This record gives sequence, C-alpha cells and structure tokens, in this order.
Amino acid sequence: MASVVAIIVDIVRSRELEDRAAAQTMIESTFAKVAAVHPPVRPLWATVGDEFQIAMPDVASAVRTTTLVRLLLTDGVDCRFGLGSGEVIEVRPGASGPIQDGSAWWSARDAIDEARRREKSTAPYARTWYRAAAAREAASEGLVNGLLLLRDELVSGMSPRERRLAAGSMLGRTQVELAADEGVSQSAVSQNLRRSGAQAIAAAMDALAPDRRRNS
Repeated sequence: MASVVAIIVDIVRSRELEDRAAAQTMIESTFAKVAAVHPPVRPLWATVGDEFQIAMPDVASAVRTTTLVRLLLTDGVDCRFGLGSGEVIEVRPGASGPIQDGSAWWSARDAIDEARRREKSTAPYARTWYRAAAAREAASEGLVNGLLLLRDELVSGMSPRERRLAAGSMLGRTQVELAADEGVSQSAVSQNLRRSGAQAIAAAMDALAPDRRRNS
C-alpha cells in the first residue's frame, strides 16, 4: 500500500456545455501540461461520464496542480476537485491501468461530495475540498480547506487575462514574456498580478512547500 493524495475531478455544469467531448479533451491536455511541472504518481485517466481521477505524491502538489488547472482552463470550462490523502491499494489490472481502492479514494469521494454540497449552499465559488484518512493528518484539514476556499474565490473572480497571467507567473514565465504575449507593458502585468490576487495565490502555494520552487 502506498500513501498518496488521490484526486477525483468532475466538470462543473457539464450538461450546459455545447461540446462536452471538447471540454474533456481540454481537461486532459491541461492536466498533461501541469504534469510536466508537478509530476503525478499516476497520470489523469477518465472513469465514468464526466469524471476523472489522478494521484499526486502529497498535499502541496495536489493543491498546486488543481490551482494551475483552474487557471489554465478556458472557454467556460471549470472543474470540481475532491482531494483525499491516505493509502491506495491496487486491486487488479484493468484496461486503462491498475484498478485501485483504498482510504485515499474513499476520502477523495467524501471530499468532492462536500465540495459539491458547499457550492450549492453557502459557497457558490467553492470548487475543492480536502479530506485526510489518517487521524494524525486530520488536524491539517481545516488549514488546507481554508486555503482552498480563499483560492477558489479568487480564481472564480478572475477575468480570462488575469487567469492567463496568474498561470504564466506560477509556471515561471517572466513578466516581460507575459507582457509580450498579451501586448501590454510589463508594468501593466505587474499591476494585474497584484490587483487580481495572483501574487497572493502564488505566495500561498510557496507557503505549502517553502523548500521547493514553484516551477520545480
């Protein structure tokens, strides 16, 4: 048995999308791009309907991955995430890889159900929740979920350009490079990153794992 952070992903309001197949393809390519920066234990794979699963080595990489995915998605496509830390058991081989079970997946299922419940009640901007299977890690749930709620509200309020700039900055691109892409000045990029909350999000990601660079 291996200890990981399992992530269950589904598409927000998928039935309202004009082209669900295109949305699924976009999600898969976005996760693949992020995986080049934050390698998963097991890459994203589709399960049933509009749901996907992926396994990350720790909470910090899971939070960073879901942050970048939300920032990089475009054309009205958004995702909901359930993060669960715990153990993963490989039950038997399957067509798309080993069939897995274990406390990490049970926790992730509870977490995405809670994210969906909060989104429909008191926190319409909520897209992510975290559950820890081990009692010794349960104390961290509140801290991680507090961060996720604030992150999701900031990201949900960003314009497409603000998301692009935030993602580019987190991926290690310079403000000069981002300015060239957007056809604006470096000063405008700097102001945008401060005003949108992108710098705060990046600082929060660094605080999760201060011994690692954002783009390593």
